[in-house]
Amino acid sequence: MPSQRKAIALISGGLDSLLAARVMQEQGIYVEGINFFTGFCVEGHTHAIRKQDHAKPKRNNALWVAEQLGIRLHIIDIIEEYKEVVFNPRHGYGANLNPCLDCKIFMVNKAHHWVRDHGFDFVVTGEVIGQRPMSQRKDTMPVVSRESGAEDLLLRPLCAKNLPPSRPEREGWVDRERLYGFSGRSRKPQMALASQFGFLEYAQPAGGCCFLTDARYAAKLADLWASRGTKQYELDDIMLLKVGRHLRPRPHFKVIISREEGEGNFLKGYRNQYINIESISHPGPLALIDGEPSFDDIELASRLVARYGKGRESPRVELEVRDLEGHSYRLAVKPLSPSEVPEGWYL
Repeated sequence: MPSQRKAIALISGGLDSLLAARVMQEQGIYVEGINFFTGFCVEGHTHAIRKQDHAKPKRNNALWVAEQLGIRLHIIDIIEEYKEVVFNPRHGYGANLNPCLDCKIFMVNKAHHWVRDHGFDFVVTGEVIGQRPMSQRKDTMPVVSRESGAEDLLLRPLCAKNLPPSRPEREGWVDRERLYGFSGRSRKPQMALASQFGFLEYAQPAGGCCFLTDARYAAKLADLWASRGTKQYELDDIMLLKVGRHLRPRPHFKVIISREEGEGNFLKGYRNQYINIESISHPGPLALIDGEPSFDDIELASRLVARYGKGRESPRVELEVRDLEGHSYRLAVKPLSPSEVPEGWYL
């Protein structure tokens, strides 16, 4: 009897990757999952912090998908390697700072190397022609296969019938007739297939889970690069860009102001790394200052922080300022009025 064929499936945590892996299982293929951690797909973190997201599951969707499929999942940290993709995408950015085509090529390449190193046969993705405007077009599908090095060992079960047969199809490892020909941005075919397989719950992130596709997040990342004069970031930068109001009153410093208790608790973890301000006379937010502010800048930031607390209508609000050495002092300031906070300050 021929040995069972083995595939590694890219698992993002969304519906498409869930279905692609399940379609392979239905054909008797042994499947394991692989998830590449870039730092930018951390939606569960936001759901855990913000009150408005409390109804959303606090989970790693990739792990959850693997559990539904009953497969082993390999989570691989690629934060440092991935920086080159973000900084210098050969195929450019999408609508924001999302290097989607280069990202797909990079991840399929990593998966293809994993297949060779671990005795697997081919790579599976949940791509659907026309689902994404940059990386999932009929003309870019061959680009991903070619530039990743996977060539015809890359199988896309959900849209395979719209593409030339891959090696797994030609060799009879999988039955092409039992694959699908989905295309376009409608998710109704995938939802119908999910129902057929008995999947009643699944993540449906708009644009995927990557924050680089989000216009406001991309603007904050671009501002970070501009303020530092270089395209660099660390994981803490990625996380902080997702939390709080970000305002830049002056070119050399930025203020990050919590919007609710959960964000304030999260920002407390960074108080030793940033000058921070907290209202003590009235309930109010915690704020971090990123940059090199003067005393006048700190006073301006304090007035801004007071603007978002319960003392916004008071003539004076008392705040405590802690510096990077752990020293603290108090300021009594008049909160800024809405008209004194230009729209251009908001990132």
